[in-house]
Amino acid sequence: MIKLGPQALSDAELLAVFLRVGAAGKSAVDLGREMTSRFGSLNRLFSAPLKEFSAINGLGPAKFAQLQAILELGRRSLVEELQAGSSFDAPAAVKQYLQLLLTNKPYESFLVLFLDVKNRLICAEELFRGTLTHASVYPREVVKAALRHNAASVMLAHNHPSGTLEPSAADCRLTQTLKQALDLISVRVLDHFIVAGTQVHSFAEHGQL
Repeated sequence: MIKLGPQALSDAELLAVFLRVGAAGKSAVDLGREMTSRFGSLNRLFSAPLKEFSAINGLGPAKFAQLQAILELGRRSLVEELQAGSSFDAPAAVKQYLQLLLTNKPYESFLVLFLDVKNRLICAEELFRGTLTHASVYPREVVKAALRHNAASVMLAHNHPSGTLEPSAADCRLTQTLKQALDLISVRVLDHFIVAGTQVHSFAEHGQL
């Protein structure tokens, strides 16, 4: 890995580096392969609860805590990137950050990214949490949060646990309602993202704002 870099390794081999050791009768790479096979994707592995994670022989609370710490470091690194530069000019970083926050959640979660006058991230806040298919969003609460954070603009985001990437008619109506409400306090809506599995839909990129 030192010579070729981590990108030269398979998912199982990278997990083996994280694991360091295997389990009874299994090398670290074998255990890494079992993890990717059991969960089907890295996203599902990373979002697995402790009980499911520990169901694999050789894994337990300590490894689970280590993995969560690594994921949190990744989130914080992306936050630093967004806070240091222009969030609007770094759509890939925004999408990666939202995937870390929203992928594989079993319920709909509605987030707002609050930005300053230079489009740098102030903070990201989950304002509403719903069911598998719906989250109630109240424009008044979004406006209050924007004022509380002294935001100049916002990016909206929510997930579709069903895996459907395309925005629904309700998603489009909500976007316009929030734009109108935030416009009253001179806060711009720069984008609305939908996270579905490993894919992210941008309203701005599709001319839907």
